[in-house]
Amino acid sequence: MDIKFKIFRGIKIIAAITFFVTLFGFGTMHLWNWLVPDLFHGPIISFFQAIGLVVLSKILFGGFHRGGGWGGRGHCGHGHNREHWKQRMKDRIAMMTPEQKEKFKSRCGGKYWEFAEEENKAE
Repeated sequence: MDIKFKIFRGIKIIAAITFFVTLFGFGTMHLWNWLVPDLFHGPIISFFQAIGLVVLSKILFGGFHRGGGWGGRGHCGHGHNREHWKQRMKDRIAMMTPEQKEKFKSRCGGKYWEFAEEENKAE
């Protein structure tokens, strides 16, 4: 991959993470400050305290282990989604024209193409 593409992709990822952390932080802060003081006579919290609540919620209810919480492997960590992904990828590659396969190989290369070749040989 081109170094400029990697840098641009890294900047996009950092921007997306920053956006979602800010969104969840302000969302949590505003919901807390709207509901808790009136309903339970609790304190008003700051943005960083709201971020702390989001992280605490993730730890308590989602965990940081592979397969749990946001973006994991699915139900109970049995790898069902991984197998589903492999099958979908195999089906997509099988339907590609030679030109599309070459474009895919040049864009994605590496591990994705090795996976596709491995799956096609298994057939």
